[in-house]
Amino acid sequence: MNPIITATDLAMIIQLSVAPVFLLAGIAGFLNVMSGRLGRIVDRARVVEHREARLSDASQQAAYHRELVVLWRRINIINWAIGFCTASGLLVCTLIVSLFVGGFWRLNIGGLIVGLFVFALVVLIMALLLFLKEVQLAKRVLRMGREVIVETSNSAEHS
Repeated sequence: MNPIITATDLAMIIQLSVAPVFLLAGIAGFLNVMSGRLGRIVDRARVVEHREARLSDASQQAAYHRELVVLWRRINIINWAIGFCTASGLLVCTLIVSLFVGGFWRLNIGGLIVGLFVFALVVLIMALLLFLKEVQLAKRVLRMGREVIVETSNSAEHS
């Protein structure tokens, strides 16, 4: 275990770490998208809570309450997705550090590196699946919003 490393060895280690760094950049972009969605969901939940509190019609309150239930479910799902995505990013960072440490001290840690990479991708897949579920719920909220508009206009016409 000679800790002396040549410039050529260092260049090879850097080359090996380029692919995980690109993966890390993609994960960071995905985190940015999800945190933006979380902010918009929270803003919408605040608006719906405020409107629900001002209504006196029980059917309209119920419609807004149903939307709130789905919005809070979306918030929970996107939080989990952000958590899994962050965990994936941390695993990729650990992978990159392992590449440098293993290359510097010439350690045989191929199994660890493969394990970290596979685990990072599995966790990222879970984050993507949760993101897909949140998008599906967003579509459901759109339908619910349309129902509220129709119900509101129908009760205004009958008044």
